[in-house]
Amino acid sequence: MKSFNVGIIGATGMVGQRFTLLLDKHPWFNVVAVAASPRSAGKKLKDAIGSRWAMTEPLPEAIGELVVMDASADVDKIAGMVDFVFCAVDMKKDEIRALEERYAKAECPVVSNNSAHRFTPDVPMVVPELNPEHIEIIEAQRRRLGTKRGFIAVKSNCSIQSYVPALHPLRKFGIKNVLACTYQAISGAGKTFATWPEMVDNLIPYIGGEEEKSEQEPLKVWGKINGDVIEKASTPNITTQCLRVAVSDGHTAAVFVSFENKPSKEEILKLWSEFSGVPQELKLPSAPKQFIHYFEEDNRPQAKLDRMLENGMAVSVGRLREDTQYDYKFVCLSHNTLRGAAGGAVLMAELLAAKGYFDR
Repeated sequence: MKSFNVGIIGATGMVGQRFTLLLDKHPWFNVVAVAASPRSAGKKLKDAIGSRWAMTEPLPEAIGELVVMDASADVDKIAGMVDFVFCAVDMKKDEIRALEERYAKAECPVVSNNSAHRFTPDVPMVVPELNPEHIEIIEAQRRRLGTKRGFIAVKSNCSIQSYVPALHPLRKFGIKNVLACTYQAISGAGKTFATWPEMVDNLIPYIGGEEEKSEQEPLKVWGKINGDVIEKASTPNITTQCLRVAVSDGHTAAVFVSFENKPSKEEILKLWSEFSGVPQELKLPSAPKQFIHYFEEDNRPQAKLDRMLENGMAVSVGRLREDTQYDYKFVCLSHNTLRGAAGGAVLMAELLAAKGYFDR
């Protein structure tokens, strides 16, 4: 695979910081540009972030020396420097939509961590092991935008990547109803315990907009391309509750599911153990060797023990058992800023690169 020059738009935020770590010494992607708000522009990235560095590993030296550009004012300049950009900005949704389209129309592909374009009908929202075929909608999007290279592709919400991968191989049995309660880490809000001390010894039973995303986004992931749009799946029925909990990293989900044709526990465990997708077939650099790991222990998965499984890119499942009101219930875990955010975006970019979408 040839190498690509990339930019990080929103490099000073928590997801942007995670991008710097994942892309440092990446075998395919070379960071040549970083951008953020006007207040950070003109400073070296290490100085723009300063005491707000939230990762446990240090900022990569070479990336830290890059001078921050203005994410909005320098679109054309950045587009001329890179083959594509990762976008993880903290702005209003309408502003994000407009900014990402500006990059796309400047013939700069955008791999977005933001939610603004997730329900744009011709923007693929991809979990690479689940719906890689959705990237084929990019040609229709390019026709709409009037571009040759430029497009926008987005990753899904971090919370659904804990439980939707476990449900995905079970769809052959006709999933009817899903109840998922998610227990989401504070890094999902861009926080640490140092910056959000009121979360210590606490639980908040509401995360704005999260339940709507958790109920609707799986239906787009499971949808089909029809002409120039992705049409959402009509089933299953999904209801969720999303809680913020005192965990640094790792989103956990308690899942209840009923089927048209109830499988045996052995059938479910076999499907989970054997499930793999295009990233595993292509041996993409960030792909976990085994996507879904099942734990037999009653007290697993645990965020502290299991979130970094396969470099934080695997999904952990445990406690599969029959239920009195649904057919089965189980518990899932994924790392929300790795598989759920920056890592998932890097894996999607690897898929797009392997399929030729960044070629000139």
